[in-house]
Amino acid sequence: MVDETQLRQWGRNVIDIERNALDNLYQYVDSAEFATACRLILECTGKVIVMGMGKSGHIGNKISATLASTGTPAFFVHPGEASHGDLGVLSENDIILAISNSGEASEILTLMPVIKRMGLPIIAVTGKPESNMAKLSIVHLCIEVPEEACPLGLAPTSSTTATLVMGDALAVALLQARGFTKDDFALSHPGGSLGRKLLLKVSDVMHKASELPLVSHNICITDALYEISKKGLGMTAVVDDDNKLVGIFTDGDLRRVIDAEVNLRKTSISDAMSRGCVTVSDDILAAEALKVMEEKDINGLIVIDEQQQPIGALNMLDMVKAGVI
Repeated sequence: MVDETQLRQWGRNVIDIERNALDNLYQYVDSAEFATACRLILECTGKVIVMGMGKSGHIGNKISATLASTGTPAFFVHPGEASHGDLGVLSENDIILAISNSGEASEILTLMPVIKRMGLPIIAVTGKPESNMAKLSIVHLCIEVPEEACPLGLAPTSSTTATLVMGDALAVALLQARGFTKDDFALSHPGGSLGRKLLLKVSDVMHKASELPLVSHNICITDALYEISKKGLGMTAVVDDDNKLVGIFTDGDLRRVIDAEVNLRKTSISDAMSRGCVTVSDDILAAEALKVMEEKDINGLIVIDEQQQPIGALNMLDMVKAGVI
């Protein structure tokens, strides 16, 4: 039975070896080839077609997804399927990003004459500068590693990590060169939680119009409780005669007045409400409003306009339903 100390040491060895492989990668990112590859992709008016077999294919899939989500149109084409019809997706404006640690993937090499006949630039990502793929490409990005983390030297480990990081380096360099913003990112992720955090505004989440809990400052607490119960947000905005916000009354305020044995029918809501309540505008991101609630340790917010008049309300449950949390 292998003891826990040995298992942990083996795990640490892998991290050490792969960290060393990434340190070794600096020299290849610092090379002229990396900048050339970036310029070629930036000038490309079509798509980046990523290819790779086996483990390189899995990494290629991730690289194509990262490129596509950060402003560089890209998708993965399996080299084996490409030779049986999928090569038809290529257009004259595309560029090829071919991945193979050995640089000798036969499925990709078989396609290269056809790709070159179409006049498409090929960027090869390999661990062997002298390989056929490297020689047949217009640009070669080296991802050679000192050693694999696999003690047998067989399973792709350090090499796949280096390839993935090289792909990330390309994608992020291109992102910055394009001036890609958070808003651009959100538009390519509308269905995910990232998109919701970057796209949803308070106006998209808040309760408004007839759903907004709102009472006048001169009514009694009992009438205010009726409004709270009716709207179901656990709070109500309190306004003056000009419909400007003067306070908020919440479930917490109710517990406080009950403990003080206040007469709910005779006491005005203005004497029991919390003044100087935290507010937000409707044009900020819902994620920003959530941050305000978390920092202030509150469960709800009143939304006001430029005239300090309440136009909406929202609470933590609304954030959960909207997928902001």
